[in-house]
Amino acid sequence: MVSWKVLDSVEKLEEIISLSSTSEVDAVAIFKHSTRCSISSISLKRFELDYQVNPKIPMFFLDLLRFRPVSNLVASTFDVEHESPQLLVIKNGKCISHASHMEISADMLKIQSA
Repeated sequence: MVSWKVLDSVEKLEEIISLSSTSEVDAVAIFKHSTRCSISSISLKRFELDYQVNPKIPMFFLDLLRFRPVSNLVASTFDVEHESPQLLVIKNGKCISHASHMEISADMLKIQSA
């Protein structure tokens, strides 16, 4: 089961960037989800079913309809085009991998420890 942390503010995004650069984690993941989109719901459920718990990858959930400014900031901060649904993997303050729609996979989180 995914233990989601809510990404709902600029401060949380700054926390993600900082956390992604520590030796405490392998990376940080952000799942951007639209609560009004059936494809987003399918992608989320599929991801959650395939997800293998890795305590060294904190999981953040962004409801992009409720927190659109934060979603826009995520796109600009990590230089990725906004899509929904979207999974971003962050390491050392940079997006090292991202996917959207049915390309989202729990396998994206199989990251080798440094």
